[in-house]
Amino acid sequence: MKTLALLHRWIGGLIGLVLALLGLSGAILAHKHVWISAPGSGDAVKMTLDQQAKLVGQLGSNHTTLPEYILFPTDNFALATIAYPDDAGAYARADGEIVARWDSKWDRPELWLFDFHHHLFADDAGEIVTGIAALVGIGFIVTGIILWWPTRKTFRFRLWPARMTRSAIVRQHRDLGVVIAPVLFLSCLTGAMLTLKPVAALLLAPFSSVSEMEAARKPPEVKGGPLAATLDWAAILATVKTGHPDADIRLVSFPRKPGDLISIRAKQPAEWLPNGRTTYWFAPEDGRLIEARDALKLPTGVQIFNMSYPLHAGKVGGLIWRIVITASGLALALLGFLACWSFWFRRSAKPAQRPPLPMQPA
Repeated sequence: MKTLALLHRWIGGLIGLVLALLGLSGAILAHKHVWISAPGSGDAVKMTLDQQAKLVGQLGSNHTTLPEYILFPTDNFALATIAYPDDAGAYARADGEIVARWDSKWDRPELWLFDFHHHLFADDAGEIVTGIAALVGIGFIVTGIILWWPTRKTFRFRLWPARMTRSAIVRQHRDLGVVIAPVLFLSCLTGAMLTLKPVAALLLAPFSSVSEMEAARKPPEVKGGPLAATLDWAAILATVKTGHPDADIRLVSFPRKPGDLISIRAKQPAEWLPNGRTTYWFAPEDGRLIEARDALKLPTGVQIFNMSYPLHAGKVGGLIWRIVITASGLALALLGFLACWSFWFRRSAKPAQRPPLPMQPA
């Protein structure tokens, strides 16, 4: 038990700050639709199919500044997001008016904060680090419960230590950690699944084979031609609505390199992913339908994986689950910051030394 406590303490002192920052940034991102600053973001306006087709046609006909994708408004964020290469982008109203532009992710706090939370500003290498941090977080939860068990009779819930001494911080850390452990475990587990493919493959293997899941994620093996400037986008979007009348069209992706297809993602009511995984592919040269895949008919493993992001980011379950995820992130931040501070800066108080007794006469 002493060895386990020593490992828990030392690893926490070394990686606790990373986990704390991931928890804090995740809690902030869970509410980004509230604090994003852009004109019209809170309007109660729903984009019609005609407005979607008009915006896509307007942007898709200009091949010199072709977007990578267009993400349509939601019920709690009334602006369309237009993403260009090299992290440039724009927000547009339902009528197509551009209300904000940016040339870099550093121009928008919601973009660089997401990049930090997901990649630590280090692209693929940073994503691996965040995944490893999530696995370490799971290890902390398991070892923390083991270390807490012998002291369970002294449990007392506190959001903040009674005193800023190492012993008081340890008690608060131990008791708060065990309360938030179930949600933290889910957050770390889904975070590891989203960033580390081997973890996701291992966890989902009992439900679907790796080859089956990879095949379900690959686009059709059909090469498209050059993107036509006069596509009938109204007919293309209508094809999606005909195939899935109850689905909301969420995202249109333009070809990024020669041979790529147009892809359109729609969200059915039963899907948890905010942008859905019901996908249609169209030929860019003439707009004919190549293939459609229903997200609710994908392999079981893929469907379970598609639930991981909504659970991790608080995108399902409404305000209640978003509050739970926020509490999880803030608790992780508090646990991590206090653990690092007590480990590196707060030393145990030395026992007071008694003054020497006066010499007694012989």
